[in-house]
Amino acid sequence: MSPDFTLLADREAIRDCIARLARGEDRRSAELIRSCWWPEAHFDYGVYSGDFEAYLAWVVPGADAIKDTQHLIGQSFIELDGDRASVESHVFSYHRVDMGEGAKGGERDTCIGGRYLDRFEKRGSEWRIIDRIMLYDWEQDWGAAADWSKGVMGYPFTAEHFPGRAKGDFSERWFAGADA
Repeated sequence: MSPDFTLLADREAIRDCIARLARGEDRRSAELIRSCWWPEAHFDYGVYSGDFEAYLAWVVPGADAIKDTQHLIGQSFIELDGDRASVESHVFSYHRVDMGEGAKGGERDTCIGGRYLDRFEKRGSEWRIIDRIMLYDWEQDWGAAADWSKGVMGYPFTAEHFPGRAKGDFSERWFAGADA
């Protein structure tokens, strides 16, 4: 392989890993998440930090109060250095949170904007995260969550698989080739 092609392939493998991890987090899939981190990896999200097993236990099955999440990955700045890489990726993370009873009770939608600072290592032909730090740029409470049982913008859903994702995600069956 030419050096230019190798650089492109490495960058794409890193981007794929970041996207696969976001997908795994949104679906609370230990298998997908595990495929993105080296077993001895560490993380620091400011509100929680530790080794990979602590991270996995934190994300899967996830807090009961967090009904749905969606991680949107923006641009990734990648600096390659042989079999190591330093990567900054912008992220918007949406969370539907059950606030319980009280003044702000019920389900609320919140969004966090920030950046992941990842150290990657390539072992064999596989890139995975060895260390992650989450930086927070902003957070916003979007208010009371919409009642999806009524559909979207006044239009009812035509099937039960349209809203939600954290448990029973329709896209899993779709990728597997199951009929809709």
